[in-house]
Amino acid sequence: MKHALKTAFLVMFTLVPAITGMAASNQPDIVVILSDDMGFSDIGCYGGEIETPHLNRLAEGGVRFTQFYNTGRCCPTRASLLTGLYPHQAGVGWMMTDRGHDGYRGDLNRRSATIAEVLRPAGYATYAVGKWHVTPHIQPEGPKHNWPLQRGFDRYYGTITGAGSFFDPGTLTRGNTMVSPITDPEYQPETYYYTHAISDHAVRFIDDHAKQQADKPLFMYVAYTAAHWPMHALEEDIAKYKGRYDDGYEPVRRRRLERVRQMGLVSLDWEMTPQVGDWSNVEHREWEARCMEVYAAMIDSMDQGIGRIVDALERNGRLDNTLVLFMQDNGGCQEGIGRRGDWERPVEPSLPVIADDAIRLDVIPKQNRRGIPTLQGPHIMPGPEDTYIAYGINWANVSNTPFREYKHFVHEGGISTPLIAHWPKQINRAGELVHEPGHLVDVMATCVDIAGAEYPERLNNEEIQPMEGLSLAPAFRGDEVDRDAIYWEHEGNRAIREGKWKLVAKENRPWELYDMQADRTETNDLSDEHPEVVQRLAAKWEKWAERANVLPVGTWRGKGKHAKFNRKQRRFELSLGADLNRTEAPYVENRPLAIVAHLEEIGTKGVIVAQGGSSAGYSLYVKEGQLHFATRHNGELSVVSCPAPSGDSVVTVELDRKGKVTIRHGKKVIGEGTVPGALNTMPLDGLQVGLDATGAVGRYPGPFAFDGKIRRVVIEVGKGNEHE
Repeated sequence: MKHALKTAFLVMFTLVPAITGMAASNQPDIVVILSDDMGFSDIGCYGGEIETPHLNRLAEGGVRFTQFYNTGRCCPTRASLLTGLYPHQAGVGWMMTDRGHDGYRGDLNRRSATIAEVLRPAGYATYAVGKWHVTPHIQPEGPKHNWPLQRGFDRYYGTITGAGSFFDPGTLTRGNTMVSPITDPEYQPETYYYTHAISDHAVRFIDDHAKQQADKPLFMYVAYTAAHWPMHALEEDIAKYKGRYDDGYEPVRRRRLERVRQMGLVSLDWEMTPQVGDWSNVEHREWEARCMEVYAAMIDSMDQGIGRIVDALERNGRLDNTLVLFMQDNGGCQEGIGRRGDWERPVEPSLPVIADDAIRLDVIPKQNRRGIPTLQGPHIMPGPEDTYIAYGINWANVSNTPFREYKHFVHEGGISTPLIAHWPKQINRAGELVHEPGHLVDVMATCVDIAGAEYPERLNNEEIQPMEGLSLAPAFRGDEVDRDAIYWEHEGNRAIREGKWKLVAKENRPWELYDMQADRTETNDLSDEHPEVVQRLAAKWEKWAERANVLPVGTWRGKGKHAKFNRKQRRFELSLGADLNRTEAPYVENRPLAIVAHLEEIGTKGVIVAQGGSSAGYSLYVKEGQLHFATRHNGELSVVSCPAPSGDSVVTVELDRKGKVTIRHGKKVIGEGTVPGALNTMPLDGLQVGLDATGAVGRYPGPFAFDGKIRRVVIEVGKGNEHE
C-alpha cells in the first residue's frame, strides 16, 4: 500500500495507456539496444570514465535500473531477450551446438515467439540491425528458418554469427543475402567499421520508416558487437583515450567505485571485491594500456551511433513517444583471445589474397584480404584491422567494478547489466534510479504491455510457451513489480534470486548464499548460517530447472548422456550434400574408421567429408595440391598428407585404433602416418559431405566447399580395415 496514492494519481493522469495497452494511434515506438561483452561500470552514467554523452543523456531523461540482469553469455542472452523465455526454454541453454537435449539445441526453437513476431500482428513495422547469434546455420545458401526475416523482422542488416572483424565482418547479411562489406552496392562508407554500419543502418531504417509508413509504430532491435573482442577501433577514437589507463588497473577501479557509490548505484556498505592483476608485475604495460584504450574507443564509437539513432527519432518527430531500452548481454569478458603470440611488425602479405567480393564466414580470421596473417600477442598493438586481441581478465575485473566474476558466470559480475529506460511521454522521473530487480525476460512482457499486443498461444501451428517475464511499466512509474524469483544456469553455474536472497554456485561446487541488500558484491557467504534458506531456495531452483528444460546440469558439456547415438549402423553410403546431425552420424568413438571417396574429379580445394569440429573430429580435404586427413583429439590437430591424385579417383583412408593412418589411391598406398589414435570421444558436431559446415576440423576457413565432383562417400566404422 505504500505506493497506493502515487499509483492512483499516475494511473488517473498519465499512464493508463502504458499499462492497459495503447490505442493504435498512440502505440509507442520501441528501440531495444544491446551491447556486447561490457561490464557494469563501463559507461559514464554507471560510473565509468569512458565518454558516453548520448547514453548519459538517455539516463538523465529517463531512469536507470540498478539491479537488472542478463544470462551471463551472448547467445543465451539474445535468445532470452528476443523471446521472453529463459534461454533453455528457447533451445539455447549454451552456445550454437546441439547437445542432444531440447534445452541445448543451439538453435532458436519454434515453441518460442520473438518480440517481432508478437508485435507485427499488432501493427508494428519491425527492424533488426547487428549481431543475431541464435542459430548455427550461417551458410549463405544453408537453412535460414531462424534468420531475422524468418523470425518476424521486416528488414535486417547485420551478422548472423557471434563475433568477427569490425573492418571485414563474417556472415554480413542484408535481408536474407550475405554481402561483402567491400562490394556491397547499398553501403560504401569511406572506411567500413561495423559499429558505424550498425548505427547508420538503424538511422536509415528510421528515416525510411518515417517517409514510407509514418503512421505505423516501429520496433527496432539494435545489437552492437562493441565491445566484444577483437579490440578493433578507429584511430581517431583511440587517440581520445591515449594515456588514460597508464596508471593501471587499481586506480581506475577505485575511481569507478567512488563514482558508483556517489551515484547511488551501489551501497556504501558493500565491500569491494578483490583486485585481479598487479600492474607492477605487467611486462608489456604500453600494450596492456592500449588494450583498454581501444576497448574504451569501441564503446565511445557505439555511443556516437546511439546518439545518431536518437537524433533520427527526434528529427522525425518520434522520440517523445519512443521507449528506448539500453542493456548489455553479459559482464566484462575475461577470455584471453589473441593475447599470446610472437608477431612483430612489419608483417608483409604471405597468404593468398581473398577477393573483394568473397563472402567471409570466419569468427577468428586466419588472415585479412590482403594476405597478412592475423596478428596477435603483446608485441602487436591492438586496434588495426589485421589484429585480433582481447583486453583480458584484469581489465574485465575493472569493467565489472565492484562485482565478482565475469562473462560465463552467474555471480554478479557475470550477469549484472545497466538498463536505461527513456520514454519522454510516459517516464516522468528524469534521472531517477530503479532498484527493482529485473531480467531480460521482462523485455518481451514490457513490449507486449505497452504496445497493446496479444501474446500468442500458438504460432505457425506450434504451441508457444507462456512468457516468463513481467512488464516493467510499473517500475517506470516508481511502483513495485510483484516478482517471485529470477533464475539462472549457464555452463553448470546456477543461481536463484528471491527478494534479498541470492543462492549461487559454480559448476560442481556447493551453493553459496548472499544477502543482496547487505552484500551484493558477494563477499560474505551465509550458507552455513542459514541452511534452511539454502535448502528452500535449492529446491525451488531444482523445480524451475526441471520445468525450464535445464536439467540435467552438465548437458552443456555434450557428454552424450541423453543423446541416442547411431551405434548399430556400421556402414554409411552418402552423396554430395549429406548433412547428418550428431546423433545420425557414424559413431566413431574408440572405433577404427574407413572412408572410401568415389570422386569423378579430385578438384583443387575443399572438404570431401568432415565429421566434428575444432575439439573432436576428422576431415578429408584437398588443399594446395595435397590430400589431407586431419583429426582432432581434445582440440589437438593432427594431419597426414600426401600428393592429391588427379582425375577420376577412388580414395581410401583407414584409421585404426592405435592411430595408424593409411591413404590409398585405388589399391596403391600414397600416404601413411600416425595420429594419437581412434577418436577418443564422439564429436559434438555432425557430418557433411562436400564441406565442413560448423566448426572446422582442419586448417581451412569453413565451410571450405569442395570444388571437385563427388559420386559418393562410403564410411565404415568398427570393422578394422574392411571396406569397399
